[in-house]
Amino acid sequence: MADPTPLRQILADCRRLLSVRGEANGPLLAQEIVQCIDASSDEQRARFFDRLASDFSPDPQAVLGAARAYAEAPGAEALMRLTRLAEPPRQELFRRLNGAAGGTAAIVRLRRSLLERLPRQPQLRVVEADLLHLLSSWFNPGFLEMRKVDWRSPAQLLEQIIHHEAVHQIDGWDDLRRRLQPDRRCFAFFHPQLPDEPLIFVEVALGPEMADAIAPLIDKRSQPLPPEQFKVAVFYSISNCQPGLRGVSLGNFLIKRVAEHLKRELPQLKTFCTLSPIPGLLAWLNRAEPAALGESAAQAWTLLHSECGADFGVLSHAAHLAALSGGAHHALWRLAAHYLVHISPQPQGDPVARFHLDNGARLERLNASANLTATGLKQAAGLMVNYLYDLGKIELHHDRFAHGKVAHSRAVSALL
Repeated sequence: MADPTPLRQILADCRRLLSVRGEANGPLLAQEIVQCIDASSDEQRARFFDRLASDFSPDPQAVLGAARAYAEAPGAEALMRLTRLAEPPRQELFRRLNGAAGGTAAIVRLRRSLLERLPRQPQLRVVEADLLHLLSSWFNPGFLEMRKVDWRSPAQLLEQIIHHEAVHQIDGWDDLRRRLQPDRRCFAFFHPQLPDEPLIFVEVALGPEMADAIAPLIDKRSQPLPPEQFKVAVFYSISNCQPGLRGVSLGNFLIKRVAEHLKRELPQLKTFCTLSPIPGLLAWLNRAEPAALGESAAQAWTLLHSECGADFGVLSHAAHLAALSGGAHHALWRLAAHYLVHISPQPQGDPVARFHLDNGARLERLNASANLTATGLKQAAGLMVNYLYDLGKIELHHDRFAHGKVAHSRAVSALL
């Protein structure tokens, strides 16, 4: 069946934009294409993605010829020709669309739509790889501006903070006001092309010690602490605001930049840490094979399994959790330590653990009954974890994690 007219016109305009003639009036033509894509139906957009994958890919024969020429006579000219021919034309198309007014925001929206389709259209992975490559460059931290969000920030920005908080829901304006008091901090990254839209933000609590439970940190009725008690900065929530930027490294740079900023602002701060969820713990327990855990963890699994009646899901109920024996509680902590230390380096490891450990943090401490909300119980039987950011050892710890080793404290070692 022939392409619908709107799609046919979009594709023709895309080819014009890539032509020499298209360069002359590129921004205007790019603007028209962006508007058409935004206005297209779901079906048209799906077909547009398909055509991007099929019609805007490199010419295999041209790439093969250039590769053979480079292999036979390696040199700068041959390499540049190979590189030029191997790059998918759709990458240059995206670059030119990015030149339109609002083009950057449109491409972020386009990738969000593409990510939603990938499970159903895996052939679009080549298009997604190109978009991720370009967005990772365009949203390089060197281009981003970090801003402090406080109660004087524009109402539109504060509304977005409430809307996008993904870890610990903000219960209205009173809750937000408390999270922006002097013993709290909120910082966000912004891009010059999206000046009024936060990309990602992190919330920080300042206090005298490393936090072991989330409730006191987000209690909107609590009283602000005086500055003389600011010894520890606890990163307790980090939220992405742009689904179209998933996979683009933002959070790791934001945490480090905030830590450096706070260190300059408050030299008395000695410790930078997180209070983090373990979202994959109970799901992992339910699929774990004790024979593959090692002797110590297998013993803990058997003990906990016997008290749970063969279903670790009961640990998501506060009453059952409270009724566990001391030995079963200890077994749960041991299994959590095993999960974080031995499973986190693997692709199926806990996503929050992988984020912080790859970011150069150290696994510092497990905290029982730290999050007794429905989500905290369902994910990790109320357990939370502190990751320590030792600013002088971040690169060392990152390197260890890259080689499959998790930096962890003696307290965690004692549980293994």
